[in-house]
Amino acid sequence: MTSSRSPKSFLLLLAVLAAAVSASASDAKTAPAAAAYPLKVCVVSGEELEGGDMGGPIDYFFKEKGKPDRLVRFCCKHCIKDFEKDPAKYLKKLDQAQAKPL
Repeated sequence: MTSSRSPKSFLLLLAVLAAAVSASASDAKTAPAAAAYPLKVCVVSGEELEGGDMGGPIDYFFKEKGKPDRLVRFCCKHCIKDFEKDPAKYLKKLDQAQAKPL
């Protein structure tokens, strides 16, 4: 008996599996950083990250040459564009929040 699966079906299955593996790796990186994240609001807009009108937070890893990647959480995709215009301004807010004692 021959299989009725086409090469396209096989490629689609491989793409889905690759996306799942990538998402798992991303979750493994994001979970610890998100647990230690010092803000409950978007660093750009000040909107709530959880339970706000925009849905759940958008997790973004800021990459800067010679430094470790940094998690920055946003309320929406639009805030990422504002962040990218002046990352230092928003990273300063994040640093100040991390420096505050609990």
